[in-house]
Amino acid sequence: MAQAAIDRLVTIYGGSGFVGRHVVRALAKGGWRIRVAVRRPDLAYHLQPLGTVGQIHAVQANLRFPDSVARAAEGAEAIVNLVGILYETGRQRFQAVQAEGAGAVARAAAEADARLVHISAIGADASSRSGYARSKAAGETAARAAVPQAVILRPSIVFGPEDDFFNRFAAMARFSPALPLIGGGRTRFQPVFVGDVAAAVAASLEGRARAGVTYELGGPAVKTFRELMQLMLHEIGRERLLVPVPFAIARLQALFLEFLPKPLLTRDQVRLLERDNVVSEAAEREGRTLKGLGITPTALETELPAYLWRFRKAGQFSRTAA
Repeated sequence: MAQAAIDRLVTIYGGSGFVGRHVVRALAKGGWRIRVAVRRPDLAYHLQPLGTVGQIHAVQANLRFPDSVARAAEGAEAIVNLVGILYETGRQRFQAVQAEGAGAVARAAAEADARLVHISAIGADASSRSGYARSKAAGETAARAAVPQAVILRPSIVFGPEDDFFNRFAAMARFSPALPLIGGGRTRFQPVFVGDVAAAVAASLEGRARAGVTYELGGPAVKTFRELMQLMLHEIGRERLLVPVPFAIARLQALFLEFLPKPLLTRDQVRLLERDNVVSEAAEREGRTLKGLGITPTALETELPAYLWRFRKAGQFSRTAA
């Protein structure tokens, strides 16, 4: 551990989630003291073993209540905003969480005179038909308005042990004879390993990112939705029919599925799938990528076997994923 850095305090909003726990681990290894700001601190105790005694602690903060956000930022040298939602439920709306909430975090960072790393998403677009994408763009604008020197990180779809993409479809493949290919499975993705996203956050806080710049984070390969499903099925050793579903039909199905407590699909997610989710040519050309931060992207094939084995017929005792 970098003992010289142990007195530095970083507040991580949304640090108890999938990406958050990896960011916490990376920053703990770098010697930061970590304040994890979450709605339910009692659900963040699993983070404490990632650091030394007293290095990581959770506090209560809700992005819909700016006063709680400001209190969590007091005394911090750096702020990381990881808060995001994939679908809307109750009072957790895209605009409230990813736009107005991002603004509250950024203003708290400005008041605390702290550096800001804001996690957005590839596809953030103020003119998008997707409410998710529009709110992500609004969050970026709010972050820049309050902290012009903020570093914004836009990952493509993030994969890793607790991801909600490969794990979800692999679980479906255990029971369903077929998997849907929304829009024919032609949408392109550039999946990025969660550990690389965490490394990008750490690099940004250590000064390896250019201030005021937006970085787009993608893995080493671009794959279509169909290719990702084929790769996943290969890893779990199952053969399933891949059924193309036109966007119009998918939207109709989502109209009913989005009312489930944890929606399998929403109309907004279908809108997102209508556009590719890959690093732009401009970002590649200008070095605003993982490589620009000195990070070598991790390939899907090196990580998927480590956590998808549980979906194989014989689990860890399977000889091969083929």
